[in-house]
Amino acid sequence: MSEKRRLIDLAHARSGDKGNHANVAVLAYTPEGYAWLRDHLTADVVARFFAPLGPTRVVRFEAPNVLGLNFLLENVLAGGASRSLRTDTQGKTLASALLTAELPLDEQP
Repeated sequence: MSEKRRLIDLAHARSGDKGNHANVAVLAYTPEGYAWLRDHLTADVVARFFAPLGPTRVVRFEAPNVLGLNFLLENVLAGGASRSLRTDTQGKTLASALLTAELPLDEQP
């Protein structure tokens, strides 16, 4: 069984809504952590993590100047703040949820 590392050990995050879409920014604590996240935290990994919420597409944007990765989760908020019946209609807790994700620890940041 491979050893794993939680994202919260490498980064902090923030999220919010953009209509029916959510935005999740993951910001590494160190340049080494950012390099590790850039290699391991892909749009596919994030899409699999949030699959139960049904995003139709996940797009990753890199922001190396702030050691960050930004993910746009399309159509993940069940209609958005004014239409959704979900508890978190604005996606504010998505960042906290993603920080609990565990990725295989095949490289040490």
